[in-house]
Amino acid sequence: ISRTGANYGPRGIREVSCQFLTYNAMLDFDLAEALSPVDCGDCDIALANPETTFARAQHDLGEILAAGALPVTFGGDHSVTIPAVRAVRGHAADPGLVLVDTHLDTAVDVGGEELNHCCPITRAVDAGFDPEKIVLVGISGWMNPRSEIEYCRAHGITVIWLEEIWEHGTAAAVQRALAVAGRGSGVYLSFDVDSLDAAHAPGTCCPTPGGLTMREAIELVRGVSAAGLIGCDVVEAAPSLDGPPRTALVAGRIAVEAMAYHAGASR
Repeated sequence: ISRTGANYGPRGIREVSCQFLTYNAMLDFDLAEALSPVDCGDCDIALANPETTFARAQHDLGEILAAGALPVTFGGDHSVTIPAVRAVRGHAADPGLVLVDTHLDTAVDVGGEELNHCCPITRAVDAGFDPEKIVLVGISGWMNPRSEIEYCRAHGITVIWLEEIWEHGTAAAVQRALAVAGRGSGVYLSFDVDSLDAAHAPGTCCPTPGGLTMREAIELVRGVSAAGLIGCDVVEAAPSLDGPPRTALVAGRIAVEAMAYHAGASR
């Protein structure tokens, strides 16, 4: 419903990934040794057919989960979370979900279309996620309609507003998020780069003035991931809307941090 370009996100993240080592000198931790990550390639897209595309993506992610691996999905717009949470729900009895975003993403539909980037949380609830184990972090009051916050209130979804992070810090937000989402059979983390201030992530479809700082984002991702994840996605990078590849680098950094802290880097 905003600017286009997120379809090039996975390609852009791959292109800048060569700038990252798998080793973190400060942590003395090697991601390749801990997780043996593999690029499984792109989903087989059925052009103009989201139902078929999402069914294929759900199948692929289900195979990764069945193999005991951690699926880390690159978007694309935020609708890519929909097949991911459906796959997770097929392998976890009672998962929790943490969304870091500027938007609530709890639209029931957009013009009748349910497979939309405004709807990943509602589709997670439809897939069987307990809404009382869902936490939305870093949300901006200026970026969300009344109908979506009413959905959260009606279903018992926890919202941690951006201003609460300003006041109480990221550690408090992580503690609260895990107290809610960590009560189930694992945590799925979805990170939208538009949660960041547009100064840090201009190359996204809906840039956010006054969003999270990059340091706040890393602290949130490290904190949530350190408890262990059952899946993760990083979405809404749109390299064609960047100048230098700042936003793709942000997305790559977030993915590396999530994987490393999931694998025990902080320990």
